[in-house]
Amino acid sequence: MAITIRPMRADDWPAVERIYQQGIDTGNATFESKPPTWAEFDHEKVDNPRLVAERDGRVVGWAAATRVSSRCVYEGVIEHSVYVGEDERGHGTGRALLDAFVTTAESEGIWTVQSGIFPENESSLALHAAAGFRTVGMRERVGKMGYGPYAGQWRDVIIIERRSTTAGG
Repeated sequence: MAITIRPMRADDWPAVERIYQQGIDTGNATFESKPPTWAEFDHEKVDNPRLVAERDGRVVGWAAATRVSSRCVYEGVIEHSVYVGEDERGHGTGRALLDAFVTTAESEGIWTVQSGIFPENESSLALHAAAGFRTVGMRERVGKMGYGPYAGQWRDVIIIERRSTTAGG
């Protein structure tokens, strides 16, 4: 069955939270040790783009972003996250979600989509490279992992970005 991408709704939160936790459990998705509450997520993330991927009526992935700054000069710059459920990985869901996310972001006037990815998350780095993101640097030993297989270890984060060719020109 094909993937459908649509805007995230509040009633998607249980599935989004479950997928978020699956990513956290890998130890290679985030420094966070648990998902936020819906209220925290809803407050922190920009309204659009905020997307979910569905297959057979089930939410199997999500993408959302935060503003990098409240300063007006950065109004077109966001930091995004893309999470795909563990059973859905490797089936094109991440690419469909990321492509839709970028298209929606550009329609909202976003000219830079950026993120920080652990070097060990090779599949995410490959996905983003295939979608036109480039590596702009690495923050070495930027944070100490507090849980999981990397608990107690300082982690590097690769900084990636995609600059729009249509928005913010």
